[in-house]
Amino acid sequence: MQPFRTALLAAGALALSACGSAAGVKSASGSAAPGDAQAPYPSTYTPYPGMPTALTGATVYDGKGGAIEGGTVLFAGGELVAVGGPDLAIPEGFTRIDAAGKFVTPGIIDIHSHLGDYPSPAVDAHMDGNEMTDPITPQVWAEHSVWPQDPGFSRAMANGGVTSLQILPGSANLMGGRTVTLKNVPSRTVQGMKFPGAPYGFKMACGENPKRVYGEQGRMPMTRMGNFALNRKTWIEAREYADGDREERDLAMETLAGVLDGEILVHNHCYRADEMAFVLDMAEEAGYRVSAFHHAVESYKIADMLREAGACSAVWADWYGFKMEANDAIPENAALIHNAGACVVIHSDDENGIQRLNQEAAKAQADGLRMGIEIADAEVIRWLTLNPAKAMGIDVMTGSLESGKMADIVLWNGDPLSVYSRPEKVWVDGALLYDALDPQRRPVSDFELGQPGAGDVK
Repeated sequence: MQPFRTALLAAGALALSACGSAAGVKSASGSAAPGDAQAPYPSTYTPYPGMPTALTGATVYDGKGGAIEGGTVLFAGGELVAVGGPDLAIPEGFTRIDAAGKFVTPGIIDIHSHLGDYPSPAVDAHMDGNEMTDPITPQVWAEHSVWPQDPGFSRAMANGGVTSLQILPGSANLMGGRTVTLKNVPSRTVQGMKFPGAPYGFKMACGENPKRVYGEQGRMPMTRMGNFALNRKTWIEAREYADGDREERDLAMETLAGVLDGEILVHNHCYRADEMAFVLDMAEEAGYRVSAFHHAVESYKIADMLREAGACSAVWADWYGFKMEANDAIPENAALIHNAGACVVIHSDDENGIQRLNQEAAKAQADGLRMGIEIADAEVIRWLTLNPAKAMGIDVMTGSLESGKMADIVLWNGDPLSVYSRPEKVWVDGALLYDALDPQRRPVSDFELGQPGAGDVK
């Protein structure tokens, strides 16, 4: 048992002895972005050291929908060097790993997680995801609640191959606050996990949750029309702030101005098709764009509208019926969205589900096949990699196996869309952070040290 989440920081160079240099982290524009010094709470993330590595003989799913049999993946200095077939030349100095019979994918990305904000153990003292004091709270930032010692982070990597994830506030409020994108690495602080160059997201919610929370308090909103009225009123105020002189700082309006300027991406919790359509109209009226609808169990009804709006649908494979607005969910949702040419993302919203996103994607694929929609395995992997990366604004840096991108890579011991497969090795920026065959590279949260069963990754 190793105190990885602290020890890797204190002795990273020794624990992960390397020949290569650390990765040069890139922003959305491709320029170096170790953290915007002008922004508050900038990223302090520094990649762990890695070594030049060649994975050979694997079935490679590149995250873009492509597949290579007997493929070779080269990475060094934290970046992908080349991806090709068995004839790809391997430079001197690369450590070869025979991956014959195994599979390689980009690191899995979860677009909707509450790890750190609702960490394990699930006790009241840890419930930090919903600021249920007002339906409009754009001023709060999810990162200020993230607990880096949450054991869920290491579980997500070991069992699910998750290398990046977006942490969102909860859905009690119409406007819940800023999201934060993290690299899934051990760190003493959330700034040490923050994905450099990733734009902030903004969590919104429609439907039952806000009207239930505040309606029970006898406050507005208690109806769906109240939801939209408060939203529209707030966007009008935000536009006035964004267009004004901004002589006095307003933390809430700063976030909303960032949304209107296109710098902060909207992630909208929404179930029903009619409400998603209303939100698209509201977004056009206010002057912003919805990057993704989350949960979106009725996206299949308006997939063409979502395609035209460029909005992704972050969905489960088969969760339904747990409240009224989830009643028209169908297991073929993801396949129908994909078949319409719209963007599909499989998300978790759950500390256990994040460990099995590959299996959730496989279920959604199988449900589509049963209704006659055949989707290639390599395309399904895109639902877990490049599609979430695009919706989160980090696709120029990660999400696919392409030269120059971050070496966020998973080596699976079998078909990643099989219930019998799991990650064998996981690299983040070219650093080997998890190895199922090496007990020294099985991260354990500081919180777990001394706890019964700590270190037993299952």
